[in-house]
Amino acid sequence: MSVEDLLRELAPQVLAALVRRHGVFDSCEDAVQEALIAAALQWPDEGVPENPGGWLHTVATRKLVDQIRSDTARRRREDALATPQSALLGAAPDVVDHDDSLALLFLCCHPALSGPSKIALTLRAVGGLTTAQIAAAFLVPEATMAQRISRAKQSIRGLALAMPEEQHEVRLAEVRHVLYLIFNEGYTATGGADLTAPELSTEAIRLTRMLHRLVPDDAETAGLLALMLLTDARRPARTGPHGELIPLAEQNRAVWNRELIAEGIELISRTLPRGQAGPYQLQAAIAAVHDEAADAENTDWPQILALYDILEQFGPNPVVTLNRAVAVAEVHGPATALELLETLESDKRTARHHRLLATRAHLLERLGQHEAAAEAYREAARRTTSAPERRYLTDQAKRLGGR
Repeated sequence: MSVEDLLRELAPQVLAALVRRHGVFDSCEDAVQEALIAAALQWPDEGVPENPGGWLHTVATRKLVDQIRSDTARRRREDALATPQSALLGAAPDVVDHDDSLALLFLCCHPALSGPSKIALTLRAVGGLTTAQIAAAFLVPEATMAQRISRAKQSIRGLALAMPEEQHEVRLAEVRHVLYLIFNEGYTATGGADLTAPELSTEAIRLTRMLHRLVPDDAETAGLLALMLLTDARRPARTGPHGELIPLAEQNRAVWNRELIAEGIELISRTLPRGQAGPYQLQAAIAAVHDEAADAENTDWPQILALYDILEQFGPNPVVTLNRAVAVAEVHGPATALELLETLESDKRTARHHRLLATRAHLLERLGQHEAAAEAYREAARRTTSAPERRYLTDQAKRLGGR
């Protein structure tokens, strides 16, 4: 394991230990960041200490004390600390003997925070990404992201680092949802010049692996990890040499990551037989069917449609309905699928979304209605904020003889 990987593995454990002992999340987080920087500078030359977790904890504690001593405002905050300064200045434990990473994830995904704040704080505090890295991934100025993270820290000030005694499953579901949002933003960026932001997908997978280790018996967490692995396996084939979008049916499957596919299939195969499958497990099963097909023509669409039928039973979800319509088109024809899209065209969540228009254009093209398809492609291109998607949709319109 590289020094960088080791630091990212230990960072949430050290932060959680500090927050549990001293409170004041923001000061603890600053102290841990400084300790990580010190380790990144020192360890490559001097070697990794025998107890790297204890080393980080000791240095971070000293940094925390330095902050309190040197900053007047933080001296006032010191009075509010549950732990007196004498205790702070006492010997830090040699080892981080209790992993509070799950409690830290719950804190970063606290209901008091907005969705974007949960994502930002999770990536910063648990993922160890810098503010600049997070800002770049979400295409916002660094100052904007810094403010967002600062507000998030303020919102959870005073909250104890503890496992929720009530609604544990609900809070765990929120953690999974935040990790899934991070993954999706990495797999298909909502805007910008690049189709993907691989660092976000990679980080989401790493954090979900950690969550899976913390709750190994939770089937939906296993399903989420399998879904990420099976989806990310296709990333090498999603773009051409110039970053152009390549749709699933046209991808070179020889460059799909077979190790990730094997791991994802093994995971979901072990999880599904446990009982009633949840949404993440079902989506992982769908991804597995795609990944196991030798080519697009040999995809088992009836099985995919059957899985979407079950998935829809968990409640209305326009994204699921849109994806199911694609499966319906393959099994029952594009005309039937177009009828399904009508319900989404009156749904304010999807009515103006470019993916709905792009799907509609594809179905119209299959029906031979090229002029209407070209217009739908053009409208979809106008509404997307992703440059690769805009170029792809515009090219489809031109291919059909549009403007």
